[in-house]
Amino acid sequence: MYSVQRLVGIALVFVAAWAGWIVLGTVTLVRTNEQEGRLASQVAELWGAPQTQTAPVLTFRWKEKRNVEKTSLVDGKVTKTTEVVEDESSCGESLASTRISANLHLDERRKGLLWYPLYGVDFDGRWTYVHSEPVPGTLDVTLRFPDPNGLYDDFHLVVGDTDWSRSVQPQNGVVSVPIDVKPGQTVSIQVAYRSRGLESWRYSPGTEVARLSDFQLLMKTDFRDVDFPPLTMAPSAKLETADGWDLSWQFEQVITGFQIGMLMPRHIQPGELASALAFSAPISLLFFFLFLFTLSVLRGIELHPINYLFLAGAFVAFHLLFAYTADRLPIVPAFALASVVSLFLVISYLRLVVGQRFAFVEAGAAQA
Repeated sequence: MYSVQRLVGIALVFVAAWAGWIVLGTVTLVRTNEQEGRLASQVAELWGAPQTQTAPVLTFRWKEKRNVEKTSLVDGKVTKTTEVVEDESSCGESLASTRISANLHLDERRKGLLWYPLYGVDFDGRWTYVHSEPVPGTLDVTLRFPDPNGLYDDFHLVVGDTDWSRSVQPQNGVVSVPIDVKPGQTVSIQVAYRSRGLESWRYSPGTEVARLSDFQLLMKTDFRDVDFPPLTMAPSAKLETADGWDLSWQFEQVITGFQIGMLMPRHIQPGELASALAFSAPISLLFFFLFLFTLSVLRGIELHPINYLFLAGAFVAFHLLFAYTADRLPIVPAFALASVVSLFLVISYLRLVVGQRFAFVEAGAAQA
């Protein structure tokens, strides 16, 4: 029978193993957070940041003439004159229709204990504007790039019949082109480029609540695990393809402040998983100790607290090995390697202390 001293010894072994897991889980979590803080900016600098493409901002400017009477004193006489002055006015305008195509290509990269969901995007936006004002003037088309420091390959900007792709000079990530418009005129706007970003891609109809007329956005993905960011609209229709999904958003007339977006799939982070496994490990060790204790009492097997100490060490070895191989190997091979090592330690030790049947059948099966 087990004496009180042995029961206390087994309990102390369990507490010591628990303390070791707390230290291991904390160290792993700190390593992960340090890497995330250090590497996230490096990945964004090398690849790109999360992108939000906003719709072009339209501003109509026109001049109005008015007569101004002026009074002056000439040779002691009051003289009145009339001058014609021009006042420039401006107002914001809305888009008449929107046709957007966004093809997203997932390109995950790993650094240390962290996976980063990178992506490439092929963007093609086409808008129309109908000049409903009764006077002619100048329409300023302003486009803000998603990331002022981003890469935009094969960039095209066509407004009306003019290709501005080679002539515009971005200022702080913004380009603006003026075009003369007359009442009733329809102006077409096209923007296309290839870019890349991190974690999420969004399209914003405006900075605030905006009115969408004749709106259509088609999005293609080469991944199946789709998710949408908070405060974004769900697709109107979706179709599964061989590689991913075809998603579409279509509205005849809607007023909304929501955006349209996509979150890239995220790998299980090895560092976070290793830390979570370490913090929850005492539960499995407790069940294993209870199993061994019950079986040893029923069969009259004498296991000393030192024996329990070596078994606890074999359990800790699993998490220690997994924590330090997860940043070198994929999660499944790292988990399998740590499991095989831990099983080998437990079985080989109990084979010498108790016997082969107990080690391979009862203890080995229970641990597995």
